[in-house]
Amino acid sequence: MKEKGITRVSLKDLHKMKGLTDWKRVEAMTEEDIERAAASDPDAPMTTAADWANARVVWPAGKQPICIDNDIVEWFRKQGHGYQSRINSTLREFVKTQKPRRKTTRRAIVKAHPASR
Repeated sequence: MKEKGITRVSLKDLHKMKGLTDWKRVEAMTEEDIERAAASDPDAPMTTAADWANARVVWPAGKQPICIDNDIVEWFRKQGHGYQSRINSTLREFVKTQKPRRKTTRRAIVKAHPASR
């Protein structure tokens, strides 16, 4: 697919490219300078407290927040970009290999262990 105005470069070439940002000027700006520049940008109007009054966090469909031990996350992170997708893939493969568990009913428990009557 070719899109107009999009230039594709390799990661190696990207690292060789020089950015156009004047970082010395940016670093010299005060908070007031930054706020003034942001307020004058017609493409990015400033938000107000009223804009956020009814804001809420929305998780992507089919996802939910979970907790995973730090050492596990760090191991996957060290493997490189896309670690969250790799964690999902690893867990998905594990789930696929598990045999479905039979539902145990009270009757099955009693039959297997007559002493529990």
